[in-house]
Amino acid sequence: METLVFTLLPIVVILAMLIIWKQAADVSGIVGWLAISVVAYFVFQTSIEVILRSTVAGFIRSFAVSLIVATSLLQMAFMEQTGALKRIIIFIKTIASESRGIQIMLINIGFGTLMVSVGATPVSLLPPILLAMGYSTTVAIALPAIGYDSLCTYALLGAPIVVFVDVANSFFGKGNEISLAQAGMAFYMFLPVVSTLIGLCMLWIVGQWRGIKEGLIPCLITGTIIGIVSYFTNKYDNLVVLTGVLCGIAVIIAMVMLLVLSGKNVIDKSKLTAEEIAYERQYSLWRALTPWIILIVLILLLNIPKDIFNFLYRTLKLPITGITANGSAIDTRALWNAYTWILISTIMSIPFIRPTSQQIKRTLTSWWKRAPRPVFSAAIFFSIGEIMNMSGYSMATGQFETASMVKVLADYSAIYFHDTYGAIVAFIGLFGGFITGSEASTIAMFAKYTMTTAKNLDMTLLGTIIITAGLAFGGGLASVISPAKLQNAAASIDKLGQENQIIRTAFIFSLIITLITSLFVLLLLKIAV
Repeated sequence: METLVFTLLPIVVILAMLIIWKQAADVSGIVGWLAISVVAYFVFQTSIEVILRSTVAGFIRSFAVSLIVATSLLQMAFMEQTGALKRIIIFIKTIASESRGIQIMLINIGFGTLMVSVGATPVSLLPPILLAMGYSTTVAIALPAIGYDSLCTYALLGAPIVVFVDVANSFFGKGNEISLAQAGMAFYMFLPVVSTLIGLCMLWIVGQWRGIKEGLIPCLITGTIIGIVSYFTNKYDNLVVLTGVLCGIAVIIAMVMLLVLSGKNVIDKSKLTAEEIAYERQYSLWRALTPWIILIVLILLLNIPKDIFNFLYRTLKLPITGITANGSAIDTRALWNAYTWILISTIMSIPFIRPTSQQIKRTLTSWWKRAPRPVFSAAIFFSIGEIMNMSGYSMATGQFETASMVKVLADYSAIYFHDTYGAIVAFIGLFGGFITGSEASTIAMFAKYTMTTAKNLDMTLLGTIIITAGLAFGGGLASVISPAKLQNAAASIDKLGQENQIIRTAFIFSLIITLITSLFVLLLLKIAV
């Protein structure tokens, strides 16, 4: 019991930093890293070398997320400073003004999912648009934070599911690796359920029961479309990371078709100001979208042809060796991972965007101001997770001299929760997402613990993947109660402080969706077993 208390102590410290002292995720992460290092050294007899190696290894393992954050922030700064982002925002403002239900699904789930899948940030972009469309401040802050949550696993071109597969393969060991498709076929089962629930929550936030009544059909269609598209994309290794992009596009197309079939206008420019109309004529939409168009085309070219995908993903792993405490290599797949191609697509768009030297200078200045802290926040929790995994390991003997923190958590979880563990795993994910700020970091910190617990409970391979997918979805659902994301949304419309009015409602919705997700985990586990 003493080891359990010490294992939980650093997590409690991080939580206190966030809630009591209201510190940012990067500061909380540093304090959490110090706390977990002290516990690993004194309680689990982990050497300083193992702690330092695990810290560096965690940073490298985070590249699939942290470098995507870095490159996507660079691309967003470039599009902002060159006016491309302004043109895209003007276009979105004109969409589906005659049907609130369709508009909510199209903008917040369709465009929101597409944006976050290519590295954009809906919580920064969409609130000003929704406010200009006539939505209240509360709605404008809340909807962008919740709209893309069901497909969080496929954000940043599938970074969280790539991290999930890497953690799983490290856990299962050589010769027992799982593929992206194996993970994807477990994850996709959650998508139509969670997407529909999120759609219903957004409709309630906008108009309560009346809002649900008016938007029920678009909501059900959205959930169905996401279920169908994700089923096909997750069947194939080379399409898994494209799930968010293709689901976002499919929802947009479906909602546009629904508008046409119902005789409503797709585009309505009546809400645009004279300045916006002039800017629209001056700056073509295709030119503004060039960085994203190039990025999507490149990702399709790298993933759809199986030979290219197999070479970049399975053969050209570009491992980094000599870092980890146990001597295992860290596969970077730098020429397959999205961060390389986000950077390349930004550079390739320069001849089309035609930025001035001043715009490029402002882009780099803005990027340098914004990027370091989010990038560090994304990385530090991977390091904390790596230390948890390697605590108790001895480099001298090449084995664990004491049970690791992960093993301690898993053993006690199996003892206390046993068959009900599936009912609480999504709540553990929700908690993890709240303290780390992202689904990928939740996976990095808690996935191995969840898999170890599943092993202790004698679950099958499929059961282990399902229960860990439940953890991941809980982490994704935490976006709607993340103080940082809600503050970001409020700041984008100069309404800092009003996010506090939303947290209570958002917290209730997150608990309801997480509860239903937990029940769904139990149902899937029963079927799988």
